[in-house]
Amino acid sequence: MFFLKKLIDAIIYTDIHDEIGPNPIHWLPSNLPESIRMLVGIKTVTILSGDQGSVPDSLLIIPFPSLKLKGLIRYLEREDESKRGGIARSAITFLFKETDDVIFYKYMSYLSAPFDETTRKIIELESRNVESEVVFEEIKNLRDSISKLLEDFRTKEITSPTSKEFPEKRIREGKIVDYRFKLIVVGDPGVGKTSTILRFTDNAFLRTYVPTLGVSITEKIFHAKSGVTEMILWDIAGQNKFKTMRRHFYQGSEAILLIFDLTNRLSFTSIKNWYNDVMKNMEKHHHQMLGYIFGNKSDLTGLRKVKLVEALALAKELNLKYIETCALTGKNVEFAFYDIADTVINLRLNKL
Repeated sequence: MFFLKKLIDAIIYTDIHDEIGPNPIHWLPSNLPESIRMLVGIKTVTILSGDQGSVPDSLLIIPFPSLKLKGLIRYLEREDESKRGGIARSAITFLFKETDDVIFYKYMSYLSAPFDETTRKIIELESRNVESEVVFEEIKNLRDSISKLLEDFRTKEITSPTSKEFPEKRIREGKIVDYRFKLIVVGDPGVGKTSTILRFTDNAFLRTYVPTLGVSITEKIFHAKSGVTEMILWDIAGQNKFKTMRRHFYQGSEAILLIFDLTNRLSFTSIKNWYNDVMKNMEKHHHQMLGYIFGNKSDLTGLRKVKLVEALALAKELNLKYIETCALTGKNVEFAFYDIADTVINLRLNKL
């Protein structure tokens, strides 16, 4: 058993006031020195003033060399008639050691979604003038979620065995990728799409649900039976607000992965709708889609709501394969992705 050191050293929530400047209003630990709080506040204001006052809409990492720390910062902006210009600004800062910055940079794309969700909640709460302690509880919840994510990623970095595949950099530089294809991954929110992809591409389980925003694209290079294969996985958001965008992401796909949650019957009944949505928006001349239906969370046997015979019947109707998986343990995940790759490649070879 190895020891995982704490990756987030401190959190600071700063109100960026037009007249009095940066005002740290909440922080952890409670004994965080005022000098650190003010240094963080001043630097957050400096960044805004250096960019004509515009608020970045993405996560930033900035250094604090004198502290040997770096800060992961997310700015917030909302309408407030009591403020100059009718706009209130603030910033959430997570401080971490410079020596740990690799894990933050490497997995930044996985951290953005929980920050986006918390930002949305805070803007809503502050617009209703709730107690500031309620707002800070949301930030502490965010800290807990990010900490779990980082611990999972750190565990993966420490414990993953040397990959049997060639290093991706060397494969690309040597131009020895034999086959490349696009796989779209769809299903209702919360069924485990992102966790399943992460299990295959990084051999790690994403324990904190991160709602995918729009689309997330991941690449995996590995040895299939027919040669070195690059699979490009498009993890497409399940939320209704992205419905009009999804049709653009389907184009060019040669395979599909539909995922439902075995403990959530509604997610199973949605599978046919997802399939029809994909096929309706594909180019008219597109061939029969290859792929799988995954019944995820197979480890939760006592909570199961979908029978095996039902899932098999649906897969037969859609001319897809069916398998039950568990993103937590990795059961059947790698096998199915490799099988998808072999099926796509075999179809191409048979057309030659």
